[in-house]
Amino acid sequence: MLLIGLTGGIGSGKSTVAGLFARLGAGVVDTDLLARELTGPGTPVLARIVGEFGTEILSPDASLNRSRLRKRVFADPAARARLESLLHPPIRELMLERAATLSSPYAILVIPLLFETGQDVLVDRVLVVDCPEQVQLERVHQRSGLPGDEIARIMGSQIPRAERLSRADDVIDNQGDPEALPPQVERLHGAYLALAESRA
Repeated sequence: MLLIGLTGGIGSGKSTVAGLFARLGAGVVDTDLLARELTGPGTPVLARIVGEFGTEILSPDASLNRSRLRKRVFADPAARARLESLLHPPIRELMLERAATLSSPYAILVIPLLFETGQDVLVDRVLVVDCPEQVQLERVHQRSGLPGDEIARIMGSQIPRAERLSRADDVIDNQGDPEALPPQVERLHGAYLALAESRA
């Protein structure tokens, strides 16, 4: 199956774009959703995270307090590296398992840290959803209420926008009107179907 790695900075609109591809019939595997699945209450991955960071990263209902954990790891690069070593291997394994069950001609793998984790080697093409950094900041703040300095730290943990764009095979511009997205997705959907058919 043709595998498309969809990535972009925080707040760029990756989930929105993935949803548009799904509506056109593409198979979609979103690693953010897999991460939530793998870190649910009682899961082995959550147990390992608690073993590393302590019970203070849990909410009263024993679920992962993502806000508390995020503040901790983005203030400490070594802590973030330890968390990623616990999370990324099982997410990658589950992502590939789910992709293998799809019957669509191509699959969109939504991987926010595609380049940072070296997973671009797993895909046939890289699709970057792009917008200016100021737009990212504004969208994330409106969506989550996170303070600007925390958003900036998250953005700083991702590769620079210019490098991400330079390594893209395809780019969707999401800096403006949401109505501009569907035509871009439809054009790429047609291109990916043709590419998948040519490889069959």
